[in-house]
Amino acid sequence: MHQIPEPTVWVLTDGKAGDEGQCLGVAERLGVVPEIRRVKPRRPWAWLMPRGPIDPGEGPDRPGSPLRPPFPDIAIASGRRAVAYLRALRKASNGTTYTAFLKDPRTGPGAADLIWVSEHDRLRGENVLVTTTSPHRLTPQKLAAARAAPPAAIAGLPRPRVAVLVGGDSRHHRFTPADIERFSVGLDALAGTGAALMGSPSRRTSPALAAAVAAVFARHGGWWWDGTGENPYLALLANADAVIVTADSTNMIGEAAAAGVPILVFEPQGGHAKIAALIAALERQGVVHRFCGRLEGERYQPIDSTPIIADAIRQGWLRHRAALGLGGS
Repeated sequence: MHQIPEPTVWVLTDGKAGDEGQCLGVAERLGVVPEIRRVKPRRPWAWLMPRGPIDPGEGPDRPGSPLRPPFPDIAIASGRRAVAYLRALRKASNGTTYTAFLKDPRTGPGAADLIWVSEHDRLRGENVLVTTTSPHRLTPQKLAAARAAPPAAIAGLPRPRVAVLVGGDSRHHRFTPADIERFSVGLDALAGTGAALMGSPSRRTSPALAAAVAAVFARHGGWWWDGTGENPYLALLANADAVIVTADSTNMIGEAAAAGVPILVFEPQGGHAKIAALIAALERQGVVHRFCGRLEGERYQPIDSTPIIADAIRQGWLRHRAALGLGGS
């Protein structure tokens, strides 16, 4: 029997970091280096997404097109603007490209050969894969390497070490002065029990929120990343005995679950049904706890949907390849 070659893979998005990062995480778990293709539809075509049609200037026959051949064996796409392009790619390749879409495409299950959605999304179908958490690029190997060689500032902290991952204002959440005060008081109380705080802000963290958290860290000898040097996000997760995450980011909650340590969620003003559903699902599994100024929960088997999604894509591609008469199922 002939050995099946590794598939060629495109990652197809509009370049949004969150969408592209999830696609790259899945592609990397397939064991391949994907080719990154970014769509940039002009108006009025951008207004018509996700249903399309695509910008004719980005058609497969146009120079510099994100859909220019040779076409890949597998295309992994995400984001509203990529939906119509994935459909156009499937047509241009005469169906030879196996297509996968991450998150609800808003056009139904026919948008791709395989669709992945989070449990809190409504879309279901025979070709729809559902998991609790989202895919990401934090592999067990990366976490193990970061755990084996922590930065000096982290290695010098006593245990238990608590990673504090701070988000900020979003479409659905708002950090009011009262929220900032409540968060600071909780961190103060936790540090007072002897837990060592280590953490970092995000791009959405306001100066007021960052300053308040940094002041707590300074009072208790914690380590707060000041933005210089390499982002310590991976090192924080890998070396934490527990993780505090603000509820404005489902990605941070899902990535923290890959570390296998208790997640303590702080909720500022606002909220959204999908975020609440994710938190509730992980609470039922004993992974997530509400942050109340103390440590709660136990370690658990890390939760990581990324290899599950990657395996579903590989198996689907093998079946697709066999249906094309190329063998490999």
